[in-house]
Amino acid sequence: MELNILNEVAALQRLTIGQLRQRFAEVFGEATPASNRTWLVKRIAWRLQAIAEGDLSERARRRAAELAQDADLRLNPPRSKTTPAAAPESVSVPTPIDSRLPPPGTILTRPYKGQQLHVQVLHDGFAYAGNVYPSLSAVAKVITGTHTNGFLFFRNTLNHHKETA
Repeated sequence: MELNILNEVAALQRLTIGQLRQRFAEVFGEATPASNRTWLVKRIAWRLQAIAEGDLSERARRRAAELAQDADLRLNPPRSKTTPAAAPESVSVPTPIDSRLPPPGTILTRPYKGQQLHVQVLHDGFAYAGNVYPSLSAVAKVITGTHTNGFLFFRNTLNHHKETA
């Protein structure tokens, strides 16, 4: 690699992402949406070296073309960055009815750190403190701040509802 190529590669390391994208467009003749610094530096450095020292041989180009013909190609184009996908307001995943749970509408009550907790069993989750959660474990995590098995956390309350049913 010639000394000026080494200097140019070193200079690439100091450029911002925007400047790297501009440099990419200069050496490749087309813009890129990429913003990964490492990838941009490697691609630009490769192109600078190819320009300075020569590109692939004709034999290598033929082999690459052969490999490309055998490759699985993408059937759908990537999503355009100009049309953002609409984010769902809230995701409600229907959960199968678990035999360990009391019927929907039941209020589970449990003392925890000097407070009395109230969780309502719903058809599609559990209501606690004005929010709906997909599982008892999600409720227990909000309450305790750690990953906790919801059935174990509410076990006494759940057992009480089974015995009275």
